Amino acid sequence: MPTKKPLIAIVDDDQSMREATRGLMRSLGFDAEAFSSAADFLKSSDLHRTDCLVTDIHMPGMSGLDLHRRLVALGESIPTVLITAFPNWTVHARDLGRDVVGYLEKPFSEQDLLKCIQSALARRSDGKSD
Repeated sequence: MPTKKPLIAIVDDDQSMREATRGLMRSLGFDAEAFSSAADFLKSSDLHRTDCLVTDIHMPGMSGLDLHRRLVALGESIPTVLITAFPNWTVHARDLGRDVVGYLEKPFSEQDLLKCIQSALARRSDGKSD
């Protein structure tokens, strides 16, 4: 029986970044879906099956940080990688909650993103065994 590929959701208002990240995830063997806004992701049927969320921090409407906080409030524990072109070193991933597994500055390397994704998936599989 085929194993289920992990689903990586990418939320970024920058279309080129969103599509490039989705393409990279698919080339690495993951299922990947891309959303142009946090609101679109929250309305998606993919929300409950997402294994890792990669979200831009600075977006119009709901920011990536607000999206993360909304997911926590909804009881959705999705390991999250925060990405930004405008780093704010007063925002530290460790201080944002246990579900934040990475904080990457654009442009980031494929290896750095993959390390964060692997950490997220390891955390996700650990959480499912509780």
